Amino acid sequence: MFVTDIRKDFYEKVLHKRVLVLVSFDIDAICACKILQALFHCDSVQYTLVPVVGKMDWERAFSEHAEQLEFVVMINCGATLDILETLQPEENVTFFVCDSHRPMDLVNVYNDTQVKLLITPEESIPKYEEIFRDEESDEDDSGHESDGSEPNGKRRRYDADALEKRMEKKRLKREWDEKRHQLLFDYEEFSGYGQSAAMIMYDLAWKMSKDTNDLLWWAIVGLTDQLLSKKIDRETYVLEATDLNRHVARHNHRGEDEDDSVSINSMRISFTSELQLALYRHWSLFDSLRHSSYTACNLKLWTLKGFKKLHEFLADMGVPLSECKQKFSAMDMGLKDNVAEWLVTSARKFGLEQITLSSFQAQYGFKNKFCAFDIAYAVNALLESVEMNKTLEGNFLEALDCLSRSNIEKLVHGLELSKRQFRATVNQVQSLLDMSQVISAGSFLYAFIPEGTPDVKYFSMPNCLGMLARFTLEAYVKMSKNRKARTLPLVMTAPLNLETGTLLVVGIPPLPELEQSSRNFFGRAFEQAGQKTGSRILHDKFDSSVIEMKNEDRSKFFDALISLLT
Repeated sequence: MFVTDIRKDFYEKVLHKRVLVLVSFDIDAICACKILQALFHCDSVQYTLVPVVGKMDWERAFSEHAEQLEFVVMINCGATLDILETLQPEENVTFFVCDSHRPMDLVNVYNDTQVKLLITPEESIPKYEEIFRDEESDEDDSGHESDGSEPNGKRRRYDADALEKRMEKKRLKREWDEKRHQLLFDYEEFSGYGQSAAMIMYDLAWKMSKDTNDLLWWAIVGLTDQLLSKKIDRETYVLEATDLNRHVARHNHRGEDEDDSVSINSMRISFTSELQLALYRHWSLFDSLRHSSYTACNLKLWTLKGFKKLHEFLADMGVPLSECKQKFSAMDMGLKDNVAEWLVTSARKFGLEQITLSSFQAQYGFKNKFCAFDIAYAVNALLESVEMNKTLEGNFLEALDCLSRSNIEKLVHGLELSKRQFRATVNQVQSLLDMSQVISAGSFLYAFIPEGTPDVKYFSMPNCLGMLARFTLEAYVKMSKNRKARTLPLVMTAPLNLETGTLLVVGIPPLPELEQSSRNFFGRAFEQAGQKTGSRILHDKFDSSVIEMKNEDRSKFFDALISLLT
């Protein structure tokens, strides 16, 4: 059941109660969690926070904390699963689900007692009467049948009428079943994403007049992550960002006579045009251009010709190579202040018209200035850190902490980890292209990252493997002479656990769909290929296009996938 008044039907219900909060391992969920935590601290709401990696974690977390709980909040988890069937809760337990994953389970949508969806209703959802109906028994018909007291002719006529009614009834039910099956197939065929969970939580804070610049910044980071992960298209991002900009203007308004300086304890957010260059303020301009997918793919930087083009691009900007290769913060002030403008001017000459995008910047006091893109990269790097002696729960808490202004050192550490991720990603893309390891299976492309590959540990994490797959697909399409390449999706696998012999598999839709919508058909395709071959696959992630699989089953699984998609 969709909640229409999030303040009255959700927040006021959990006030003065103990709440279990289950949070998925993604940046949008962490930002939404951070906003909800701030609201709970304001009103002294007691809560237990449990991060959940996948469905098994989700079930275990609920069973461990189910006693004496009436309210459970799920952030970016739960909406795609039949909650009541899976968790078997007591009748007094209410679930509040704020989840951007689609499609939602229809039992959750139409349950009006225990499942409350903190989600905007969508037109694509089938109507209740098209999916659910009460099973009618045939007792009424049998009750009207003759008991033998009527004349034979009349009884025969009545029997024929009753039989005709039963046949008509069965025909209508068969038609309804066929229509229901088709509706469910169309509804569940593609997985995708809806509105950012952080945006929904910020909307709650705003309606309660408890929104601050910090909460607004977390909502911005959550939305930005959706764009970077290709969960929403550019047009949707611009619409949502424009909406957030109204709140930015409200919280950061300064009159003409006010001092424009920023207090050391305050935060100021601005809406600005941002370069699509990864971490360039915290890196060198040269490294940022090399490791950003937009510039690397369009300039084809893994070829000698492309590398020469990069030097021509920098020369056209008029910035010495020695300045470009040192840290951006250490560049000559005269160059640093104008480099963005020069870069945009030169970019047009080299076919990089979309190198800028509207985004947000936050300034903490006098020194710290961060772009929303950089924060999203840093949070993800901490969340999927592969450093020694780190647990998943520890990574989650570090990612959560780095969003606080008081933990700048953790954020800076996240930026450094993110640079390592980018280096590993670009090196792997270079290797895949140089060794021609992106293979066409006819209806899709696939690439295997073998064991023993340098930096393979980074790609045992779903977000990082997804970033590599998107980067590889874009690079392959730019390099390929085959026009059909642009219409092909990509499946990529990487070693997950050498001891258990498992692989992580991710499916990426074709480039046009990746740029224009978030629809992904691989969830259904992976499921059917696994059932057809008896492959040992695990659909544990909340994103259905990411699965785990036994290494020995890889060949037969991909053979089935080829036949399915041909």
